Amino acid sequence: MKAPIEIIPAVLPKSWDDLEAHVARIPGITRHVQIDVVDGHFAKGKTWPYKDGEKFAMVVQQEHGLPHWEELDFEFDLMIADPAAEVMKYVHAGASRIIIHAASKTALPALQQLIDLNEDTGAWSVQVGLAVGCQQNLDDLEPFEGQYDFVQVMGIEHIGKQGEPLSQKALFMLERLRHRYPNLPLQVDGGVKPENAAALVAAGATRLVAGSAIFGSDDARAAYQALYTVANAQ
Repeated sequence: MKAPIEIIPAVLPKSWDDLEAHVARIPGITRHVQIDVVDGHFAKGKTWPYKDGEKFAMVVQQEHGLPHWEELDFEFDLMIADPAAEVMKYVHAGASRIIIHAASKTALPALQQLIDLNEDTGAWSVQVGLAVGCQQNLDDLEPFEGQYDFVQVMGIEHIGKQGEPLSQKALFMLERLRHRYPNLPLQVDGGVKPENAAALVAAGATRLVAGSAIFGSDDARAAYQALYTVANAQ
């Protein structure tokens, strides 16, 4: 039986309070949530935790848990310049998945740290994702072969924003990836809405990451269910 298409709500938090407010809307709806982390390198502006380092340090040191950590699994999308220098902080913060962008200068050593962690100890189990821009070439993935569990295609051309329209390039990228990797989990982040969910799934997506489509609604549960229903209608 085909596994259902997973819908992952995404938060672009302005602060710890903003993160708490968003996350409080989804327990009981889904298990996974993505936290987008921006340091100003790939996109303008900065998100939490760069605006609230003290609170993040408490989470990393396990003095304070992420919001609703008992009910949710967190994946961190690290849209940052130097993931190799920071990736272990997100492991200790309680990540179940961590996404590294292929365009970052230290992507390879960051991925290697996660692989070594999973292979050398039994204490951690973190799924490793590689993010690629929809305008990138498929060959850009070659240096990373065997270093990731899934690929995230960025659905918009200017990452780090919510509410941007889906780029047709994302559909083409998904199709090419699915052709090359028939069994690889593929998720798309950016521009995801009920009206394009079916096309994304048809192109090869097995997970849809949605921010404004869910949190931009007054009823996050209904918005999530609408997206889930369309994505799993095929």
